[in-house]
Amino acid sequence: MIFDCGMKILIRSLLVVLLISALSRQHALAQTSGRAGAVSSQFVDAGDYVYISAQGPRRPDGSLPATFAEQVRQTLDNLKTVVESAGLSMEHVVYTQVYLEDVSKYGEMTTAFAGRFGKTPPARAVLGVAKLPDPAIAINAVAVRDLRERRAIYPPNSKSDDSASPGILTHDRLFISSMPGSDPATGKVPDDPAAQVDLALDRMEAVAKAAGLDLSYMVFVNPYMTTEIPHRVMNEHYAKRFEFGNTPARATIEVTSLPGGAHIEYTGVAVRDLKQRKAVRPKNMPPSPTASPCVFAGDTLYCSAKDGFIPGPHGGVYATTTPHQLRQTMRSQLDNLEEAEMKFDQVVSTTVYLDDLADLPAFDEVYAQYFGSMPPARTTIQQIAPTERKADKEDHFPGLEQVSLIAVRRQGNR
Repeated sequence: MIFDCGMKILIRSLLVVLLISALSRQHALAQTSGRAGAVSSQFVDAGDYVYISAQGPRRPDGSLPATFAEQVRQTLDNLKTVVESAGLSMEHVVYTQVYLEDVSKYGEMTTAFAGRFGKTPPARAVLGVAKLPDPAIAINAVAVRDLRERRAIYPPNSKSDDSASPGILTHDRLFISSMPGSDPATGKVPDDPAAQVDLALDRMEAVAKAAGLDLSYMVFVNPYMTTEIPHRVMNEHYAKRFEFGNTPARATIEVTSLPGGAHIEYTGVAVRDLKQRKAVRPKNMPPSPTASPCVFAGDTLYCSAKDGFIPGPHGGVYATTTPHQLRQTMRSQLDNLEEAEMKFDQVVSTTVYLDDLADLPAFDEVYAQYFGSMPPARTTIQQIAPTERKADKEDHFPGLEQVSLIAVRRQGNR
């Protein structure tokens, strides 16, 4: 009896400790950033990887530094604070995504990056967007917990850069920096859009090959492009590089500008073992030559960007408000998650593309309903100028939002 009582007391004590630890962890993760309110966690620990929400340039007291250089440094300081709160260092960061309202400041941004991530800087994508929640820069990140196999990948004849690596290899993945549609030796951008697309794809493939892989290992790709690149041209040339119906998940995003005068760039993630790669497609969705709805990289599910399009007669329709479109977007993403035998509470990171950031409060009111008290990390941007909100001659209303996501089967210490 004495032994039984002692065991009960010990078990109760352990449960209390575990509960306190869990609550403390929840509190750390539920800290929210910017005006997104309670709809994003500063970071989500998903076991092997940590996903970090976009950080802006405001100081802890809410003030905004006066110069762009100071804003970049403060944004990187904010990122460092979140990375360290996850128990990591900046050396653990394997990929960053940088959003600039003025891409002409790319050089200043690169200067500020130098030396901030140790001897081996992460892979990086940079793009110009119309508007951010806080001007004039935002940076999100992915970090790996185990540094033992983390190394930079440089294709033959590539130039060394102390602010970004062309690729970063980890124990199970390759993270590829944005590869622009320009000549890697001269930086010249061809006049022909098709040539630009091919150059960008060639450069992405070169990084994969330098890591001992090829494009069939890709699980997710972001084509970022300006209006100078016709979508039809991009899709035709892109589809030639992948197996029909087994393409990577994809978020094709039109942006205001790209560094170096480029009009298209590709960035993405690949697996190191093809056995870890599996495309997921709901049964009611036909195979596509350009994008799989979602692709597994081991236990991590990368899902293509979805918008509020409702299939149907006469080419389908969009609802006329951002909240109504978001509900359809999340319905489509739920179809993808359910096909993968997953749920919204396993989503660890999302990227939200809004037609107009003025819609953010209304968007968040609906968005928060899907994730509860432990939301994923999140990045929110307005990538181009707002569209004219009226139906076209075929009575089709424009899309007002898109959401891509990453989910993980084993959520680790989320």
